[in-house]
Amino acid sequence: MTVEEFEEFYAHSRQSLVGQLYLMTGDLHEAQDVVQEAFVRAWARRGRLDRNAGPEAWIRTVAWRLAVSRWRRRGRSLDAWRRRTGGEADSAAGPDPGTVVLVAALRRLSERQRRIAVLHYVCDLTVEQVAAETGIATGTVKTHLSRARAALAPQLSDAAFKEDHGV
Repeated sequence: MTVEEFEEFYAHSRQSLVGQLYLMTGDLHEAQDVVQEAFVRAWARRGRLDRNAGPEAWIRTVAWRLAVSRWRRRGRSLDAWRRRTGGEADSAAGPDPGTVVLVAALRRLSERQRRIAVLHYVCDLTVEQVAAETGIATGTVKTHLSRARAALAPQLSDAAFKEDHGV
């Protein structure tokens, strides 16, 4: 990928990738950071990236792995901080109420279900593409999608009812 192609790819896909990672992680600032870091890593290997081979999937996978690594590193220190202060860490507010409701609902899913649901429904990947990107069997992906839909349906329909009726 040439410098110009990479710059075009970055301009075209950065915002979408940040949105996807926001839904996966539930933290807008974290999503922005890991996507930016993934693009930095992609820049270093731009000569080997092929536009037709799905560089967006590569960026998304690297960003996801960076987020997981950060969670693991911060896990113990955050728990210690909460025990010491007796409080909870502030979470980032979403850009609009609908997104906040969706992120809150997605946070109630397991990490694996949340990632699979976002890849399938938000990123519009097929079940086979989700399986390839996550390294999970297609049957397992289908099971997680079914369970995620069942878990999200009451939360999202209840939230929609409350918004419509001003509750």
